[in-house]
Amino acid sequence: EVIHIRSTGEIQKILKACQIVKETLDMIQGLIVPGITPLELDTEAEKFIRSKGAEPGFKGLYGYPATLCISVDDEVVQGIPNDRRLQDGEIVSIDVGSLIDGYYGDHAKTFSVGKIDSKKKMLIAVTQDCLMTAIDQAIPGNRIGDISHAVQKKAESNGYGVVTELVGHGIGTKLHEDPQIPNFGKPGTGPKIEAGMCFAIEPMINMGTPGVYTKKDGWTVCTKDGMPSAHFEHTITITEDGAKILTI
Repeated sequence: EVIHIRSTGEIQKILKACQIVKETLDMIQGLIVPGITPLELDTEAEKFIRSKGAEPGFKGLYGYPATLCISVDDEVVQGIPNDRRLQDGEIVSIDVGSLIDGYYGDHAKTFSVGKIDSKKKMLIAVTQDCLMTAIDQAIPGNRIGDISHAVQKKAESNGYGVVTELVGHGIGTKLHEDPQIPNFGKPGTGPKIEAGMCFAIEPMINMGTPGVYTKKDGWTVCTKDGMPSAHFEHTITITEDGAKILTI
């Protein structure tokens, strides 16, 4: 694995891309109401990202057709925006990337549509907690397995399933760089974490079992048991003092 150590200048460029995706999701949050369609959200996001002088980081990458990945309820990730109206009580995970000055930012959150039940609220809260607990482990001298284990322990102690087929990743001049950062693993294993590394950490947590399948569209990943899933992602950089979140 070639894990890049980024210069201060490079990290500033990644930060710039990250601020754009943070602002994009802040803007999108205000639009998420029952009755809006994922396609409408996608259109607004693309306009917003381009208005900042950036390009959508996902659109066209590996052939992906849209700016956002919008995954509803039992869809885990990579949901292609469509014209089906969002319903009260659903949860929707939105993942967005931007590319500016040759560097990427990557960010995801799970939102509620109208009023959601307590089980879905808990799933969202724990998934977010998984992410923050993992980021706490992203310090110089620790290993990637320490990040992975933190997610797994937090999720499984709450009775949730951890998606194993999909991973977090390094980020920089490519959206997906080494190392891969699974959401499960053993502490003290994997590559050593050093200052200057940049990661996108992204727990994908299922209310039920860990199993997933991909829809016929070749993109949308869903839970096998049909239960809801949540997804949160921050891009971070490692400093001598620990992780600094760039998408905040």
